[in-house]
Order: sequence, then structure tokens, then C-alpha cells
Amino acid sequence: MQLLDLTFPTPEENLACDEALLEMCEQGYGREILRFWEPVSIFVVLGYSNSAKTEIHREECQSAGIPILRRCSGGGTVVQGPGCLNYALILRTSAAGSLSTIPGTNAYVMDRQRRALERIIGDGVEVQGHTDLAIKSTKFSGNSQRRKERFLLFHGVFLLNFDLSLISRLLAHPSREPRYRNGRPHEQFLRNLGVSAAAVKRAVSEEWGVDETVGNLPGNRIADLARTRYSSPDWIFRKSDAL
Repeated sequence: MQLLDLTFPTPEENLACDEALLEMCEQGYGREILRFWEPVSIFVVLGYSNSAKTEIHREECQSAGIPILRRCSGGGTVVQGPGCLNYALILRTSAAGSLSTIPGTNAYVMDRQRRALERIIGDGVEVQGHTDLAIKSTKFSGNSQRRKERFLLFHGVFLLNFDLSLISRLLAHPSREPRYRNGRPHEQFLRNLGVSAAAVKRAVSEEWGVDETVGNLPGNRIADLARTRYSSPDWIFRKSDAL
């Protein structure tokens, strides 16, 4: 597996990079990839099928100048910024085996991520709600996937030292929640790990057997996706999101 530890200046470019790497592998690059990036500014990211009207406090985001974006994968809406660490795995699918189905992929990847984090903080890391990592049912990582014919993108975020008060300020209570949440508000449901990004990168890289760095970056495609999709109101907002 190859490593790409690269953060672009804007969240649009960073979201575009994950999708462009998936396309690159699907089109014949052939190697699996682990990418890390760390946000430098605050932004909100809707899951692919989420509605801005129900999931976020849109007027609060707009008055604070906080951009609202949408990613290409499913899952819930999140707030990100300094103190978060994002990762993306581009993995090869197959006709059989753990990665051939959505549930199998969730179970396989989340168990490996759990093992990686236990190297840092010891026992007690739980896989909850299929794609969350938690400690004592308090979530510190959410994850989602997007699949193509030969490769898939599995990506997520670790809350390390993030300002959690921003989440209640910018997000509504989610319209869908995992059973283990039990209706808890954001401030009771989420937690930081309080460890360094370097430690998490090292543990996750070891778990996935990184042996070299990415030698080919689809820069033109990243720029194109950032401009035509991830910066486009037509992509970010659905017709039902009109104020």
C-alpha cells in the first residue's frame, strides 16, 4: 500500500482529492492508497444524500462565514476543522471476500482501524453503529464509503483535539442516528481522543502495511473536481434545501 500525506489549502480540494484518487485507481493505477489530511479551517460536510435543510443550522453557518460542502460518500453530516485528522483508504474490491459487499467492507475496515487505535490508547476502542469508533459508547470517529467496480473509497475523520462546541452550534440533531446514541445531544455523544495526529498516522500506517509513497498525483482532476463539483451550489444543495 502507498501513502499520501497531503493537505490542500481548501476543503473543496481535499474532498476532491479523495474522489480523484478513487478514479485514478479505478482507471488502472493499480496500487492501494492510504491518505491523510488535516483541515486548516472550519467547514461543514454533508453526506451524499443528506439535506442541508434538516441537518445543519444553515443561517448560523452563513452568518459565521463557515462553508457548507457535500462529499461523494454516504453517512451523516459533520463539522471539521483544526484538531481533526482525516484519512482515506482506496482499496481493491473482489468478487469474493470481505470487500465484495458494503457490510463486509464496513466490518473489515472498522476492525482494522479499531486495532490501530488500540495501539495508542489500549483496550476499550469499540466499533459501534457499523462505521463509528467509540470509547464507552462515546464517538470519536465517523466513516463512510463509496464503491466503484474495482476499487472503493473508505474514508473518515478522527476527533483528536477539536472544538466540540462548534458541532451543536452548527449542526441540528441528526435526522437518523445509530441506536447506541440513544438520543444524546452532540456534546454528550462525541469526544476527542487527545492524542497527536502523528501517533494516529503511525499506528494506522502500520496496520495497513504502508511500504512506499504515492508516485502519481492526479492534480488536474483534483482541480477540476474542486471547481466544477465541490464548489458548485448545484452539487452542495438539493432543490429541497432552498431557504
